[in-house]
Amino acid sequence: MTHTKENLLNRIEECRNNMVTLAAENPLSSLTVVRVSSELDGLLNEYEKFFSI
Repeated sequence: MTHTKENLLNRIEECRNNMVTLAAENPLSSLTVVRVSSELDGLLNEYEKFFSI
């Protein structure tokens, strides 16, 4: 999925907030937290591509 830079920044912020909330309610090793963390990693990698060009 391709994002605009602004859209991607918004999605990163939403995902980060979601992960913080989940991590406060669940162990960091829980499947839920790990899945959201992996999603955030992917978004951050995609964001980094904007700067590597």
